[in-house]
Amino acid sequence: MAALSSKRLLLLCALCGLYGLCGCAGNGGYSSSGIYREDVRTISVPVFENATFAHGLEIELTDAIIKEIHARTPWRVATSSGASTRLSGRIVSADLKKSTTNSRSGLVQELAVVTAVSFEWRDLRTDEILVARDNFRGVETFVPALGARERLETGQRASIDQLAREIVAQLRSSW
Repeated sequence: MAALSSKRLLLLCALCGLYGLCGCAGNGGYSSSGIYREDVRTISVPVFENATFAHGLEIELTDAIIKEIHARTPWRVATSSGASTRLSGRIVSADLKKSTTNSRSGLVQELAVVTAVSFEWRDLRTDEILVARDNFRGVETFVPALGARERLETGQRASIDQLAREIVAQLRSSW
């Protein structure tokens, strides 16, 4: 009986592998093309606008996005005059939200930094908007409570880095 079960398992594994190969060739399966647009070679990223009182976030976010583009995409960041596309945006909010409190003292244990941006990625050759998002949010927590004593800047930096990763991920080709 154990031999029969192992033969069935082997057959099942073979069928799953065959199904996976067939799925790659069909329209509804996986694609061998890249996840980023192949018609784009360069992207301009001007400093994001900042509509909040959190001074300096626009510089940090723009820098994080440029680093993320270099690390994760095949594109080269160029000046506005030399780029085929432009990613521009505006930080619309940067807020702190209570995440957890100490049940004994009622003091805040953990805070969440919520940063929201609106951005658009435009093809400068055709003036077509490739991607646009409003109130796109990045959320990251930090622990200002005794013991950890993380600074606000720690939470802001983590939120900015997470937001940069998510923005660049939005620039992937539509499947």
